[in-house]
Amino acid sequence: MSGAEPTHAIAARSTPDTTRLADLASALLDELPAATNLRRSLHAAPDLTGQEASTRDLVLSAMTADGLGRMSRDDVEHTAETGAVIRVGGPGPAIAVRAELDALAVTEETGVPWASARAGRMHACGHDVHMAALVALSRAVARTPGLPPLLAVLQPREESYPSGGQDIARSGIFRRHEVTSVIGAHVQPTLRGGVVAATPGPVNAAADEFSVTVTGAGGHAAYPHLTRDPVLALASIVVDLQHLVSRGIDPVEGAIVSVSTLAAGTAPNVVPDHAVATGTLRTMSRTTQNHLHQRLSEVARHVAQAHGCRAEITIERGEPVLHNDPAIADRTLGLVTELGLTPAEPLLSFGSDDFSFLSEEVPGLMMFVGVEAGVHARLHGATFLPPDQAVHDVAMAMLAGYLSAAASG
Repeated sequence: MSGAEPTHAIAARSTPDTTRLADLASALLDELPAATNLRRSLHAAPDLTGQEASTRDLVLSAMTADGLGRMSRDDVEHTAETGAVIRVGGPGPAIAVRAELDALAVTEETGVPWASARAGRMHACGHDVHMAALVALSRAVARTPGLPPLLAVLQPREESYPSGGQDIARSGIFRRHEVTSVIGAHVQPTLRGGVVAATPGPVNAAADEFSVTVTGAGGHAAYPHLTRDPVLALASIVVDLQHLVSRGIDPVEGAIVSVSTLAAGTAPNVVPDHAVATGTLRTMSRTTQNHLHQRLSEVARHVAQAHGCRAEITIERGEPVLHNDPAIADRTLGLVTELGLTPAEPLLSFGSDDFSFLSEEVPGLMMFVGVEAGVHARLHGATFLPPDQAVHDVAMAMLAGYLSAAASG
């Protein structure tokens, strides 16, 4: 595996921290060939969200293979239905590192020999890479004395609701294991291979879903004056919702209000009684989130009323803002450099990740790791296939985050 500074070069600086880094990096490199094979096995046998039991068991078997000391199936705690955690190390405060178990309902088009053997299912978001990297790190920690305990979190249902991350956060597992920090890493094809973003502060948005149901009075489309048209009212609402951000939110902060579905009527010559729109609302702060919730409801109600109609609004809160702990992020960027990877410029996304439920429980860090996945490859696409090198890079990023969190504890 390329990409990391030789461990003897790190050790030559001979401080306690660099010696520990070199020992753990060396053990991790030893684990990478098996982890790469595991990644391919996981990729070939994806499980959809909520059905991840076989994936979970394959990962647990790889973690505990060969009777590796300080880690066995007795250390496994099942959680969130198809998820699990496994503790590596003895008693005391632990650092959690998370990987996702689920695949997507996508038909793979990569053509590799180890492509998905399950029709209509694919690891198109890099979760196979994340799991393999976590196995390598967990086994390396188990082999390296003098390290703080690691809690490997195998999380189900990252790609859909109900959120597996939220279930784990509510389970009390972090409290029982005295977790002080939580680390995650996600492949990101918009970054070059070998580049790692560990941005302090908010990096992923809160993601809420809303629906607006407009009720009017239907009738014959040839006599619109005898109706109260919910379609026209809803169309006006959709247009006015676009002004909530452009004229109501500081452009430095930003937010997104996107209407994604519209439904009304059954015939072209009938004005219906109801019209419905649904969409997503993305924000980077609780203040902006609460403000847009209020304004969205006000605009929808008042515009509907102006058309002689009535609007009912529901807003479902989803993942909260994902906020990276600044101290852990800063230390991680230094260690990323020590490991031969390249720190990225700050990277923020209005995407969401239910890792944010975990990082609301304890200080957290979500990193984005660049992958060379091809110019046309995108997350959730049928041709998305990070190279094997991504297992190395994600594992090293997780290592850096783990040791950084240890230093903060």
